[in-house]
Amino acid sequence: MSDDLDSLGFSASKLWNVGRWTISRVWDEIGYIPDHDELTAYLKSHERYDDLHSQSSQRVLQELAEAFTGWYANRRNGDTNANPPGYRKHGDEHPRSTVTFKQMSFKLDTQYNRVRLSKGSNLKNYWSDFILCEYRTRPDVDLSTVENVQQVRAVWTGDEWELHFVCKVEIEVSESPGEKTVGIDLGISNFAALAYEDGHAELYPLNCLKQDDYYFSKRLARCDDSDSEQATRLNHKKSARRTHYFHTLSKHIVDRCVEEGVGTIVVGDLSGIREDEENGESKNWGKHGNLNLHSWAFDRFTNLLTYKAEMEGIEVEQVSERDTSKSCSYCGQKCDANRIERGLYVCDSCGTVANADVNGAENIRQKVSPSLACDGGDRSNGWLAQPSTYLFDKETGAVAPQEHVTS
Repeated sequence: MSDDLDSLGFSASKLWNVGRWTISRVWDEIGYIPDHDELTAYLKSHERYDDLHSQSSQRVLQELAEAFTGWYANRRNGDTNANPPGYRKHGDEHPRSTVTFKQMSFKLDTQYNRVRLSKGSNLKNYWSDFILCEYRTRPDVDLSTVENVQQVRAVWTGDEWELHFVCKVEIEVSESPGEKTVGIDLGISNFAALAYEDGHAELYPLNCLKQDDYYFSKRLARCDDSDSEQATRLNHKKSARRTHYFHTLSKHIVDRCVEEGVGTIVVGDLSGIREDEENGESKNWGKHGNLNLHSWAFDRFTNLLTYKAEMEGIEVEQVSERDTSKSCSYCGQKCDANRIERGLYVCDSCGTVANADVNGAENIRQKVSPSLACDGGDRSNGWLAQPSTYLFDKETGAVAPQEHVTS
């Protein structure tokens, strides 16, 4: 079985390399990156395409096209350190890529803990057109109870093959913890700013991600080759730490919402954050701003926040961020000059002094629940100007109030 999976993993690497060469050729000739459908059309008749089941081949080319699209977006927005996806051969004479089997290319037998994985037509022989694998799950996992298994992924860990089952399951959803709202403004200074309906606010600075970016950039700069085994390990470690941060922060925010009786989270929709509101062209956030903006997966975080919130009975709504950074959340005046610097907002009409990100979060919240959060008094020393600050503590792997984080 291991040898058969080795053959499929090697075939996936060969198809990746053929696709990589094809994209380079098209790019050199016409300056255009073919998308997934176009790449599949180019290579559907190639002999390497038939080394895998058609659905598995399609997934390899889809991942390659997505990797190129991500690289080009970073390059277009000023990231000179971004490198295009490489060929899968460095440091490994027999590279084993992940192979994905969709519903038409596997058959699951939960009674005997077996799964049949389809081979490509080039790898079939006269007696078998599939690989029969026995699997073992954790004691708390029973695949016979899930609604359906949507994908099976064969992943090489460096020592052995693992089968990852992507399942659709039903989960129990709690009743809504309350009817209050909270606005969340995601950004490139503070990753998240929260403004609660009852008049208090929280900031979540990017202390750990900035430290990681600096640390890993230094380490990667010392690597002889960006495609080397050492560079690959560093990139994987950086990605794993970022994923842990997103999971931890989203869980913490949802727990805070449960504590505060929040029933609706309102998040700014950042789908247009890279474009100027006036002409639709790419915004210039400055050299470091562009790099940071495109390296942080706002959409990924919002997806994590949404499913964790839904499990607690909390609804998540996305609203446009148009004018939320320019407008005063107290009197509504819109003026670019009110945002004096990145962290300070001062309204020249009503005199409100606020943390700029909290002011934006409150404007986002008011798009769903427009009632003002306070009585119109002096806010200079209030919740808008003095939010609580939470930091991610690397020693504990948790988010805690700033004064409680150990050094």
